[in-house]
Amino acid sequence: MRPEWDVYFMKIAHVVALRSTCDRAFVGTVMVLDKRILTTGFNGSPAGLPHCDEAGHLIIEGHCVRTIHAEANAIIQAALHGVSTKGSTCYVTHFPCIQCAKMLINAGVVRIVYDQEYRPDENTLEFLHLANVDLVRVNGEELNGQAP
Repeated sequence: MRPEWDVYFMKIAHVVALRSTCDRAFVGTVMVLDKRILTTGFNGSPAGLPHCDEAGHLIIEGHCVRTIHAEANAIIQAALHGVSTKGSTCYVTHFPCIQCAKMLINAGVVRIVYDQEYRPDENTLEFLHLANVDLVRVNGEELNGQAP
C-alpha cells in the first residue's frame, strides 16, 4: 500500500537522520515543495570540521555547540544551491527548537511536519502560530512497521 505523502516524506527524513554525526539526537530534515524534495539536512558539524562521533561533544550550557541542527543545514544547502524554500513544507524527525523555528519562518516555510516531541516550548509554538506556520505531528505509529 502506498503511504500518504506526509508519511512518505517523514520516512525519508528518518533515512536522512541516519547521516547525523551527533549521537545526542539523530535528526533529519526534508524540505518539500509541490511534492518534490528541495533539499535535505541532518545534524552535524560544519563541513571540514571534526564531528562529534570523531572528536566528542562540545557541550556548553547543556547543548552540543559542535553541531548544526538539521533544519539549519537544510536551509543552508538550499541557499548554497540557489533553491528557494518559500512556500515549502519542512519534514523533520524532531520538533524544532526555537532557533530552528525562527529560521524556518524566515526561510518561508509554511508547514512543519514532525514525528517526535523534543522539548516543545510555548515560545516556539507562539512564534509558529503568529507566523501562520501549519504544525502537524505525524503519529509515530503510522511509521511503525513501514520503517525505511
